[in-house]
Amino acid sequence: MHQRRRRDRRPSRREASAPGPGPSFRLPASGADVVLVGFFFAKRKDFETVMADAAARLAAHGGRAVVRIVQRRGVSGGGARKMSLPYSSRTLLSQGKARQVADVADLVEADAVVFTNPLTQHQRRTLIAMFGRPAVSITDELFKL
Repeated sequence: MHQRRRRDRRPSRREASAPGPGPSFRLPASGADVVLVGFFFAKRKDFETVMADAAARLAAHGGRAVVRIVQRRGVSGGGARKMSLPYSSRTLLSQGKARQVADVADLVEADAVVFTNPLTQHQRRTLIAMFGRPAVSITDELFKL
């Protein structure tokens, strides 16, 4: 059984970790082949528009989305029952979809994997290790100057 923490105990000595350094990946001027990945809940019906806008934004900055992969949550009956459960905070995607992205990125020899969703530092590190190439978010990391 867990005991309640007493108020007279000293607080933890562990300090909050400082935010990690910014992204080190920049799209080359000559163009880069990227795998574009989006994670969307079932209620979001305009996911194709979001993916098209992200691909256009990549193209404007010299990148080329060679493959688009979408993870939709809560579309099937089984997925709808799991909506109350958290998705993978480690990879943002399900394990099967993350493996699919890694396989496709290897197959097309992509320079990077770009997500339409924001990524935490932990997710970024995990995905880079899993994919073997940079994994960045188009929302705020890729086009910072």
